[in-house]
Amino acid sequence: MTLYRDEGIVLRTQKLGEADRIVTVLTRRTGRIRAAAKGVRKTKSRFGARLEPFTHVDLQLYERRSLDLITQAETLRPYGEALVTDYPRYTAGTAMLETAEKLTSEEGEPALRQFLLLIGGLRTLAERVHDPRLVLDAYLLRSLSVAGWAPALDECCRCGTRGGLRGFAIAAGGAVCANCRQPGAATPAPPTFALMLALLRGDWAYADGSEQRHRTETSGLVAAYLQWHLEHGIRSLRHVERETRGTEEGGTRDDDTDRERV
Repeated sequence: MTLYRDEGIVLRTQKLGEADRIVTVLTRRTGRIRAAAKGVRKTKSRFGARLEPFTHVDLQLYERRSLDLITQAETLRPYGEALVTDYPRYTAGTAMLETAEKLTSEEGEPALRQFLLLIGGLRTLAERVHDPRLVLDAYLLRSLSVAGWAPALDECCRCGTRGGLRGFAIAAGGAVCANCRQPGAATPAPPTFALMLALLRGDWAYADGSEQRHRTETSGLVAAYLQWHLEHGIRSLRHVERETRGTEEGGTRDDDTDRERV
């Protein structure tokens, strides 16, 4: 057996036998891995609490033919502590974890940029400076870009014309001009295009000053674009969307406001 170390973000866990777990981790060097953690469901486990979703951990593992075995785990940053008490941030973070897993479909394939984006997204959520749905949409747009699916936002995805954008065609790859727009394409307001572009580029001054209606429109387009490319739904987004609708209908909730950051 080969011993190796890596750091990563715990994406999810599942039960294995009576006391063990399978832990899915997006790591810095190895990419997404699934590893066994022995005895972590026992109350006297040495590192069970360190292997919970949202935790940035340093791991030591044995490479095996089936599941690698986690032998040591040290917490680097427990992002979950800042998220679990804030439902909008928790649901946004959960959607990030699920998206990161779906976009790294090949186990053991290095995905450094996706790892750095996830670290930056979780850190930004935990800092409570920006609206959690804005942070999530920025993360989704950037992770899609890293995966090679960046939507066209400042030029027509069909003819390349800049300006005069009148629609958003998901299957075509983003914004379309009036001449290229086909029936069925969404018709976002111009500030919605500007907001999406700001989130992709990290222009938080513009994003933080945007109107709620444009944020809502942006979220719908980003979610639809993501799920079209993944060819299946992100279950966590349902909870985010439910929270967004509840906030719009019932008023806002009280909110405490060396890596690639979202």
